[in-house]
Amino acid sequence: MILVSSCLGGIECRYNGSHAASAKIRKLVNENKAVMACPELLGGFSTPREPAEIIGGTGEDVLNGNAKIVTASGEDVTELYMKGAAKTLAYAKEISASAIILKENSPSCGSGFIYNGTFSGKKITGSGVTAALLKQAGYRVISENQLDDIL
Repeated sequence: MILVSSCLGGIECRYNGSHAASAKIRKLVNENKAVMACPELLGGFSTPREPAEIIGGTGEDVLNGNAKIVTASGEDVTELYMKGAAKTLAYAKEISASAIILKENSPSCGSGFIYNGTFSGKKITGSGVTAALLKQAGYRVISENQLDDIL
């Protein structure tokens, strides 16, 4: 079973209330080959919500306590992101996920790139906190841009 970001499956759960639906991912879900999860909703956020970025590093740094996740207005929301990451990992284990496809650039789900923490639209190489936790647990985590790698 493949675990995918809910927004890629068409659920309007992104910070701005939108989705990032992928026809290929929706097909996987409809064929019962994939299930959806949104780490941010699992962590306790609602939709819409204020944008947030990792300040001081990447998801790995957040997991190690060396960086934090803050909203554009400066609220530290690291704890909610960590809670969502832990719940997503538990779900991946529960379904025996064979691969995980997450939304690129997100402070939760980015698997190759995240925003740099300046709220300027600039990106850096790195993972979001959920992607980092899943990778540490040994899961194969890719973005929607790498979908053809597993299909």
